[in-house]
Amino acid sequence: MTMLQKPALELLIAAPRGFCAGVDRAIRIVELAIEKHGAPVYVRHEIVHNKYVVDTLKGQGAVFVEELDQVPEGVPVVFSAHGVPKSVPANAEDRGLTYLDATCPLVSKVHRQAERLVAQGKHIVFIGHAGHPEVIGTFGQVPPGAMTLIETVADAETFMPQDLTNIAFLTQTTLSVDDTRDVVTTLQRRFAAIQAPRPDDICYATSNRQNAVKAIAAMCDAMLVIGAPNSSNSVRLVEVAEREGTPARLIQRAADLDLAFLAGVGTLGITAGASAPEVLVRELVARLGEHFTINEREVETNRETISFKLPRGLEAAA
Repeated sequence: MTMLQKPALELLIAAPRGFCAGVDRAIRIVELAIEKHGAPVYVRHEIVHNKYVVDTLKGQGAVFVEELDQVPEGVPVVFSAHGVPKSVPANAEDRGLTYLDATCPLVSKVHRQAERLVAQGKHIVFIGHAGHPEVIGTFGQVPPGAMTLIETVADAETFMPQDLTNIAFLTQTTLSVDDTRDVVTTLQRRFAAIQAPRPDDICYATSNRQNAVKAIAAMCDAMLVIGAPNSSNSVRLVEVAEREGTPARLIQRAADLDLAFLAGVGTLGITAGASAPEVLVRELVARLGEHFTINEREVETNRETISFKLPRGLEAAA
């Protein structure tokens, strides 16, 4: 008796994918804080938007809370990679808490730009998604009313500042490069004097991962993006693939895969958002191997070599 042969499936795996330097740094900060101070170490909000990462750190002694008032006296607290309003470290200092700021340095750069622009008397148009922690953190760097949130081209068409000649724009770092370009084009058409940031404000990792998806999407019958539904950069990767005409799905783990989505698929693209570890990619490939005869190929469009320094006090522990 012969066993049924598994159907063939070509895998094109995008590179770069998965962890970026800011996520690597944030996770390492929590791990080193636990090594240095002992468990528990508290973390305000998810350190990065990935359940696997959060659960792994919980197993090492991290305790995740929503607000600072949930942190007891005498234990260290880490602020997430997305950044926090100025009021949060000020509150920690008022309480005498030891805190470590794991904000991605590229997000911190946007914070400092916002401060400088407001000091110059500019009103800031901030392109981003309402409610995202990075947006909340950036708005918390400047006085109320100093920034206006723009989410869509329609918002950019209807926005009207008090002073047409004294405005600037900044962006959330994890947006779709294409969507942001459309919003920026609209703003620059309407307001000739609007001041633009340097072109590298959408972070290198976001741009690289989106470009990697564009490079393979047209060669794929479908794409899977590993990431969390609250991960902005992961959701954008799905949108990038779909914009290229390729059906795409976001999954958190291999167990979430609906095999019906792969009906008729001969070539499948795989990528992972910037907060998804490589172990989840390998887990997905292994699950696919249970049902298909896999031929796997990585398609690299850029090689990332960036790394960020750890905060003072943790460097010696690394």
